[in-house]
Amino acid sequence: MTRYAALLRGVNVGGRRRVPMADLRQVLAGLGHTGAATLLQSGNAAFTARPGSGGDPGALKAELEEALRERFGFAVEAVLRDEVQLAAAVEANPLEVGDPARFLVLFLDGPLDAADLAALAELAGTGTAARASEAMAPGEREVYLSLPDGLRDARLPGLVERALRGRTATGRNWRTVLRLLEAVRAGEAE
Repeated sequence: MTRYAALLRGVNVGGRRRVPMADLRQVLAGLGHTGAATLLQSGNAAFTARPGSGGDPGALKAELEEALRERFGFAVEAVLRDEVQLAAAVEANPLEVGDPARFLVLFLDGPLDAADLAALAELAGTGTAARASEAMAPGEREVYLSLPDGLRDARLPGLVERALRGRTATGRNWRTVLRLLEAVRAGEAE
């Protein structure tokens, strides 16, 4: 059976689009998934896909998004990674991680294609409005962002999301990514 990480986009930010983590665990259990556990309050969950689900991440994503919409009354976009994909994303990071709280991974809804890579290359080559200290590197299905001056005032995440128009992207800091990988591997979270 496959363990997954579910990363919900834009929930529990500034008191809007509230998705209590206990309710998220209930939604996952209601879909027949086991070992559902959450990490922090920002829409991170680890779970084991129910037997017979076929391990189709696209189908699991659509099913989860529909169940969340029904439960909470608003659309919630999710990005899923299985244990192997999440570990590969950690291993593939080409940038140095200084402060893990100031290093962001943008998880995308699918692989970067030629148009995405061209948009990111143009962004990198145009002397964007990003701070000089900020750095970016594309991965296979992620974009890695070093933001040594902090996330709050960082410009690069918004610029990257605009460059990748039409793509679902959700960011997690490096510390959260590592904790989520541990949760997926261990079958538990806090």
